[in-house]
Amino acid sequence: MAREIPTWNHNAAELRKLQSELAGEVSLRDGFAKPLRTIAGFDVGFEDEGATTCAAAVLLDANIREVLDQQVARLPTAMPYIPGLLSFRELPALFAALEMLKAKPDLAFVDGHGIAHPRRLGIAAHFGVATGLPSIGVAKKILIGEARMALHDMRGAFTPLRDKSEQIGWLLRSKVGCLPLIVSPGHKVAMASAPELVMRYVTTYRLPEPTRLADRIASRRDRSSD
Repeated sequence: MAREIPTWNHNAAELRKLQSELAGEVSLRDGFAKPLRTIAGFDVGFEDEGATTCAAAVLLDANIREVLDQQVARLPTAMPYIPGLLSFRELPALFAALEMLKAKPDLAFVDGHGIAHPRRLGIAAHFGVATGLPSIGVAKKILIGEARMALHDMRGAFTPLRDKSEQIGWLLRSKVGCLPLIVSPGHKVAMASAPELVMRYVTTYRLPEPTRLADRIASRRDRSSD
């Protein structure tokens, strides 16, 4: 059972304080099953001009990448968009989609950031702490931090993403000629393990299969999900 998300009371400062507290519960040690049996991808989109939050969850066999289940949850959007507080807006629908899956995954790939966040609690980290699931954030652009070393245009190349002196994730070249992914641990995943786990599930696309498939559904490019 996932932790309850606070009801939006127009107090952003209170939610930022809660983020900082929850960030203290993040584990950066590998705590996922070895070998992995199942993985899942999670992504969120918005419909009805933002009034409806649509969360997609796709469960896959970790060895052959076969889709075992996919679910979509649609809920009324609980709060407005506030930079840095996205997880409070998206998590209710993500929790609902997770509960709809026929089995819980050994590892969750979440479209968004893990600890590569100003208070070290992006959507993937918040999702992991709240559900207890090992999780990784796979984002398309940097929220905070910078890479101080050049990233080679070679498939699988990665370089540290740092916020001042602290490493908060990686820039990962998942596909030659494409912008890198921003990969960061969410919960129960070590920093060193994150890029390898993501590349394990990259095929011919920029995104790893779990979040690529979830993104297709959440963004309504996969009309068969309706």
